[in-house]
Amino acid sequence: MLNIPWDQPATMIDLDGKAPIIGTIRDCAQHFAIFKPHAKEQARVLLTQPVHREGRKTRTWVLEPWEIEKLVDRLKAEMH
Repeated sequence: MLNIPWDQPATMIDLDGKAPIIGTIRDCAQHFAIFKPHAKEQARVLLTQPVHREGRKTRTWVLEPWEIEKLVDRLKAEMH
């Protein structure tokens, strides 16, 4: 899951109904990084290409908050 290219198109949605963020995986990770805890709990990323996730037999189109947090960690690591 962590090998998703930063330039892959994606959409971050909010289960509370706020406007989606349409951009790239990098854009979604950057926005997620500044969210408050409640907003992070409500955020999901809709992918344009499904990815394999550990523990699942099939690839999926949606990233959960804990998975988005892993992308934020990857982004921070690559920036330093």
